[in-house]
Amino acid sequence: MTLVVLGTVCFYTTYVCYRNLKSNLPFVRPDPDRADGEVKALSYDRELHVMDRILFFGNDPSDVLHAVFGTTLSAHVLSQVYLTYLPLVILLVTVWLVWSRNISYGYWFVNSQVVAWSLGTLSYYLLPTLGPGIEYPSEYEDLTHTPTTDLMESITLGRSEVLYDPSVQDALNSVAGFASLHVTITLLWALMVQHTVRSRILHWVFWVNFALTVIATLYFGWHYVADDIAGITIAVVSFYIGGITSGQKFERGFRSHPTTTTSKVPVDAE
Repeated sequence: MTLVVLGTVCFYTTYVCYRNLKSNLPFVRPDPDRADGEVKALSYDRELHVMDRILFFGNDPSDVLHAVFGTTLSAHVLSQVYLTYLPLVILLVTVWLVWSRNISYGYWFVNSQVVAWSLGTLSYYLLPTLGPGIEYPSEYEDLTHTPTTDLMESITLGRSEVLYDPSVQDALNSVAGFASLHVTITLLWALMVQHTVRSRILHWVFWVNFALTVIATLYFGWHYVADDIAGITIAVVSFYIGGITSGQKFERGFRSHPTTTTSKVPVDAE
């Protein structure tokens, strides 16, 4: 119980710090070329947008994905996948801490999450962006209305209130593009399931969820390609650090096994 409570508290402490640091990003990194008295955050959206067009041979990734998947039924499916991430962030920490076959698996999950959210916050400050859906909204006007549309409008409004209307109480800025923590966290889930859960069905579910999340980030304009690549990098680094710090031993082929035991009391074998 002590280990479960401690792991949960440490995760939520990190997550709350992440939210607060993310909200203050525009004030910590303002645009150095802004006019006197102007409130304007630093942004590298133009550079990453140009990079996306180069990678897709002069096209926007969103245009390609809209042409391939369409803009109606696929939008609703991808929207549901993208929004399911939000409650799972909260629930899966408790699931791994409470129901893992070995408590070190729970701490592997928590340690990886703490490292990932911390590195993600650092990436926001190193390369602040808004994301193509907010910086270039005209590219996404052909999409049908989904709950993801409402979410983007909501966080855009929240950011405007933080920057330009200090009279609004409890407003949060939840806009930050680089790196994509949706990609980071869903990849971490897939890796954790692959290494600590025996069900092949769950393996497939979480890997498909990761793949669809990557598509959704570009499809709705939440992120640039570079954001997703950075998110994958953070996930792999966090997964390895979390494993080492929780007593996992990695072998060839990235296989692992715990070097710890959950029980302090020997169990008599029949």
